[in-house]
Amino acid sequence: MMAIWDKIHCILWAAAVGLAVGAGLFAWAGGKALWAVLLLAAAAAAAGALIRRARPEVKPIERAPNVPVLSPLARETIEQLPDPLMMIDASEKILFANRAMRDAIGANGEVERKPVASLLRMPSVFEALTHTTATGEAASTEFSIRVPVERHFQAYTAKVGDKHPVIVLLLHDLTALKRAEQTRVDFVANASHELRTPLAAVSGFIETLKGPARDDPEARDRFLDIMLVEAERMRRLIEDLLSLSRIELNEHVTPRDEVAMENLVQEAVAALGPLAKAEDMKVVIDAEENLPKVAGERDELIQLLQNLIHNAIKYGREHGTVAIGLRKTSAAGRSNGNGRGKTDLVAISIKDDGEGIPQEAIPRLTERFYRVDVKRSREKGGTGLGLAIVKHIVNRHGGKLQVESRLGEGSTFTVILPAARKPLEKTEKIADSPAVTEV
Repeated sequence: MMAIWDKIHCILWAAAVGLAVGAGLFAWAGGKALWAVLLLAAAAAAAGALIRRARPEVKPIERAPNVPVLSPLARETIEQLPDPLMMIDASEKILFANRAMRDAIGANGEVERKPVASLLRMPSVFEALTHTTATGEAASTEFSIRVPVERHFQAYTAKVGDKHPVIVLLLHDLTALKRAEQTRVDFVANASHELRTPLAAVSGFIETLKGPARDDPEARDRFLDIMLVEAERMRRLIEDLLSLSRIELNEHVTPRDEVAMENLVQEAVAALGPLAKAEDMKVVIDAEENLPKVAGERDELIQLLQNLIHNAIKYGREHGTVAIGLRKTSAAGRSNGNGRGKTDLVAISIKDDGEGIPQEAIPRLTERFYRVDVKRSREKGGTGLGLAIVKHIVNRHGGKLQVESRLGEGSTFTVILPAARKPLEKTEKIADSPAVTEV
């Protein structure tokens, strides 16, 4: 209707201009100019219509529908929440995701206005979101993220708002609960299996001492020595099982402290000095200067180093050398504060000159209770859990364990850890390196 009135308005203005000019001519020329006046008015009206048609029609600007906007205070409040939270609009685009959510889904950089399908790839979560969007009813589901570290979540979805509805996705971390359940089951199974042999040995010797060897001092002393060895084996096994369980429970928690690896290496070597001296082994440390600190848990990293150095001393060549190297390196990827798109890393390598490890055995080294040489491992006091503990500590610190070995030449275990980052930046997984076998 407004467009029609606009056209009529334009034509009337043109006719009025023509009549005004015609009136002037009529006054000047008299009645003889009447037909000229009428023709001039008609021509002006026609010209106005043509000009109106030729002028491009300006369409009214279509405004985008209002999108809910969080106030700065609300954004900051939700950003600091420990639970992952995401807000999604009706077009399935992300309106807001707090830091905990970005960490949980592994998102880097800006996520707002991106399709939720590009960041969340869990079918069960999409089913819950679709159900809530269609019906307005709240929904919940459980799902797991397998990499880089296995984590378990309970997802809750709810629809809020009437005029401009928003879908809220809230995640509740169930990892600690799931790990506690699994750890309890594993501990009972492993402890019952591994403790059966030493307990049977101790029980048998006690029965012997109470019977045939009651009055045999020589047999009694020999049996008591064996019982002491088996008791020590059980103690080490229980300590390693408890340590492994504790590390697994916290594997999904990123360490926040900053530690200097060179100092930790020196402490670990000092603690194992008596063992190296007893085995007539020499331990050499070669560290680069100005190494960056590592974001990590001090006690766990000490345990990691002690396990690896202990293995190198136990399985190294007689009167041999254990070489420990520390160096700074980097990997392509997101910058961790140096501004050049590189991830700063600290590599700690521990090399022995022992018999080496068969290539087919390397992928299994970090399995619980796996031993390349069962007899020798037990003679050396091994529990079969040392490298399993190392693997879980490395995983918690976002690092990588690399193993190189050649039969007759020895083995090198290298732990690569991300350097400590600037505040508000996340620890990220380091890039793959195909040069060596990784476990």
